Amino acid sequence: MDVFLGGPRARSDSTSSTASQGSRGKMLLRQRLSQLLTCVEDLSSDDEASEEVSRTLDEAFQLCGGVAPEDTFRLHVVTWNVATAEPPADVNSLLQLDVQPPTDLYVIGLQEVNATPLRYISDLIVEDSWSHLLMDTLAPRDFVKVTSVRMQGLLLLVFAKRMHVPFIRDIQTTYTPTGIFGYWGNKGGVSVRFSFYGHMVCFLNCHLAAHMNYALQRVDEFEYILDVQDFDISNTPHVLDHKLVFWFGDLNFRIADHGMHFLRSSIENERFNLLWQKDQLMMMKKKEPFLQEFEEGPLRFKPTYKFDRNSDTYDTSAPRTWFGFNGKKRKPAWTDRILWRVKPKSPPSSDDDDERASTSTNDGQEEYPITVTQDNYTSDMSYGVSDHKPVIATFSLELRRCFDTPLVRLSPEGVWSADHDTVLTYTIQEDFMSSTWDWIGLYKVGFKRVLDYETFVWVKEDDFPEVNEVVKISVNKDEIPILGGQYVLGYYSTNLQSMVGLSSEFKILESKRAVKEGLVPGKLNGLGK
Repeated sequence: MDVFLGGPRARSDSTSSTASQGSRGKMLLRQRLSQLLTCVEDLSSDDEASEEVSRTLDEAFQLCGGVAPEDTFRLHVVTWNVATAEPPADVNSLLQLDVQPPTDLYVIGLQEVNATPLRYISDLIVEDSWSHLLMDTLAPRDFVKVTSVRMQGLLLLVFAKRMHVPFIRDIQTTYTPTGIFGYWGNKGGVSVRFSFYGHMVCFLNCHLAAHMNYALQRVDEFEYILDVQDFDISNTPHVLDHKLVFWFGDLNFRIADHGMHFLRSSIENERFNLLWQKDQLMMMKKKEPFLQEFEEGPLRFKPTYKFDRNSDTYDTSAPRTWFGFNGKKRKPAWTDRILWRVKPKSPPSSDDDDERASTSTNDGQEEYPITVTQDNYTSDMSYGVSDHKPVIATFSLELRRCFDTPLVRLSPEGVWSADHDTVLTYTIQEDFMSSTWDWIGLYKVGFKRVLDYETFVWVKEDDFPEVNEVVKISVNKDEIPILGGQYVLGYYSTNLQSMVGLSSEFKILESKRAVKEGLVPGKLNGLGK
C-alpha cells in the first residue's frame, strides 16, 4: 500500500472560508477594539471608569472569540473497478480500520461487479459478495449499512457509525444508464443522497465511456447524468442542488500524447507532476466551467490502471484483435478518481490547478457552515484481484449540526427476557411525517443493516401521538430472543426511508427455559448468533 504523502491538505468551505475570511474579520474587529481601549485610557483619568470600560471591552473580546461549536466528522471514500472479480480475503487495508481519528462514514463505490444475468438476479435476492464482506467487516466495529444502490455492475454503499444513524434522514437513491445510447447500465451513474445532521449531501458513483479518444464523450455523459438525475426532495431535486457533492468512480480519463516509455519512466521515478498537464480530466476542467466547480487533491500516487492481475506490473498483455493482429498494451492512467464540490462555488484561479488550500463560496453569513478538508488521497497497491487498484480519499467535515436531537426517543421498560411480555416506550420529540407503516425493531448490538432486526412491532395504529407524548407498546415474550444479550431499539420512518431513533444499549436476560434446556446458539435458528 502506498504511504500517505505529506503536504498541504486540499480544503473548501461553504462559507467565505471560515478559517480565513471569518478569522481575519474577527482579528480586525479585535484590533479596532484595542485601539478604542487605548483611546479611552488616554482620555480618562478616572480609574473606576477606565476599569469599567476595560471590563466591558474584555467581554466584547470574549464575544468576538466565541464561535458556535463545530463538530468534525471523518469520511472515508473508496472507488474501485473490481473487473468482475470476487472480493479479496479481507478489506482491512482498504478501509483503514484502525486510523485515528476514527472514521464516521464509509462510502464505497464499485464498478464492474459481476453482473451476469444469473448472478445479478441472485444478488437481488441475497446481497452480493462484496456487500456481505463489507458488512461482515464493519458491523463488529459498530457500523450500520445505511443504504445501497446498484445498476448492473455499478454498486454504491453507505455505512455510518451507529450513533450517527438517527441523524441521517431523507435517504434517496437513483441511477442513470449511459451505455448503448442510454439504454444499458454497464456505464452510467448511481447516486445516494441524504441529510447528515441537516446538511444535504450527495454521493455519485460513475463508470464513464472507455478508451483514449472519448474524453469529450465522458464529459457529455457526466453532464447528462447531472441533468437527468432527480430526487423527490423539494429543496434538493438535483445532484448539484446539494450543499456537498462527492463525484467518484472509474471516470476513464486517460493520459494523452505521452508515449509508453515516458509514462513508465515518470511513474517509476515518482515524477507524477510531469503527467498532470496531459491528464484528460485536468485538461477538460480548463475548458468546462461546470467541471471547475469540482475539487480534487493532487495526484501523488501511481496511475491505477491497467495492471496485470495479482501483481504491481502494468499491462504486459498483447490481446488479439478481431482481425488476428496483436493489440496495444494499455497505457497507465488515473482512470479512478474522487472529486468533491461545495455549493455555492467560485471557479478556481488558473494558477491553482495542482494544490488548492481553500476556496471562497459565499459571504460567510450562513448559519450552518460546512468546511471540507481532504486529509489523504492515495491508492492501495496491495490488492491485485482486479486490473485496477482501489483509490481512497479521506475527508474531515467540519460542520455545525442543524439539530442534535433524534426525532424519536426510545426506551425499554423494566427487565427484558423471554420469560414474560415486555414493554417499550417511544416519544415523538419533533413533529415529522410519521406513518402507520412505521415500525420499531429490536436489534442485537453489531447488526449490519436496518432489516437485521430480531423482531419488530408496528407503531400506534390509531391516532398519531402528539409531540412529547409517551407511547407504550407491548412486546410478546415469544418474540424475545431466548439467549438474551446486548440489544438496541430502532424506530424506522417509512416516509423518511431512515431510522430516526435509537435507544441506548440494554441487556436482555437469558430466559429460564434456555438455562433449563441447555440451549446453545446453533439450536435457535440464528436468534442467538
